[in-house]
Amino acid sequence: MTIPVTDHIARTGDHTNFYLSCGAADAPLIIFVHGWPELSISWRHQLQCFAALGFRCIAPDMRGYGRSDVYPRHEDYALENSVRDMIGLIDALGRERAVWVGHDWGSPVVWSLASHHPDRCAGVANLCVPYLAKGFAPVNFVPLVDRAVYPEAEYPVGQWDYMLFYEENFDRARAGFEANVRNTVKTLFRKGNPAGKGKPSRTASVRRNGGWFGAAGEAPDLPLDTEVVSEADLSAYVAALERNGFFGPASWYMNHSRNIAFAAQARNDGKLEMPVLFLHGDYDYTCETMLSRLAEPMRQDCTDLLEAVIPSGHWMAQERPAAVNAALAKWLATKVPQAWPC
Repeated sequence: MTIPVTDHIARTGDHTNFYLSCGAADAPLIIFVHGWPELSISWRHQLQCFAALGFRCIAPDMRGYGRSDVYPRHEDYALENSVRDMIGLIDALGRERAVWVGHDWGSPVVWSLASHHPDRCAGVANLCVPYLAKGFAPVNFVPLVDRAVYPEAEYPVGQWDYMLFYEENFDRARAGFEANVRNTVKTLFRKGNPAGKGKPSRTASVRRNGGWFGAAGEAPDLPLDTEVVSEADLSAYVAALERNGFFGPASWYMNHSRNIAFAAQARNDGKLEMPVLFLHGDYDYTCETMLSRLAEPMRQDCTDLLEAVIPSGHWMAQERPAAVNAALAKWLATKVPQAWPC
């Protein structure tokens, strides 16, 4: 039997949050938090799976995306605001605690929830982006770059070059994505390639190339990678990104100093004591955690950490849903038994 996924709106304070829901209303709660440039539907493979296991599954559109509120200033997309949105969401659901699962920019949101509101977290799991207690910002992860792949003279900030392009050329970055949104989505959402191991990520040369798509100024017309998204998924992403544009999604990259200041306010000096799961993407060459030192700070600051490797690229939950779901379910059953449905 297919468990229905339903649409909802939660209005908390001055923020409107759209979210998808699946599973019994009184079941143990899991909240899935998406990243750039995604939507609540990015968790479509997880919602029904974990609802069938007996959980109440929630996936919001984050601020700037889909049917949630869009804001006009860069600072509106600082992590502190998204954390407040998620606290408002769980309050609107009438719950004290949840298991939180994040990916891409959703991971820093979930890490921040865990470090600032540990009492609201039964456990946290994150895909691809590890924990940096000092703040998810270039100043903290550039020192962890693998210089065997990114010689400093050629790649001074390694694979994080694209982040600086937003700060230096925000309007050009946004225009490149918006020039042909359908092609942008098709270009971005592609499965991982094992052949890329040990080679520089394309994100390391964005400033040198004058943008994500070089002189063309817009994404190429590539075939849809149906192992990651279907035609229906593509249409949903395109409709939402054409409606809202890329100002909001790109503005998440414009708050590094604010996010560092927010991280400094964490409880317990940023140490996480609840159960934590981290899933490495074996073929994720931007958030490369297999050979570099990027995951080392997380290991120092999480006292109950479990790690697993998924043979996928960055879009892990969509590319390898069965492997992701299996890893999450095993962790929940063994490390967070109090959250497992009776």
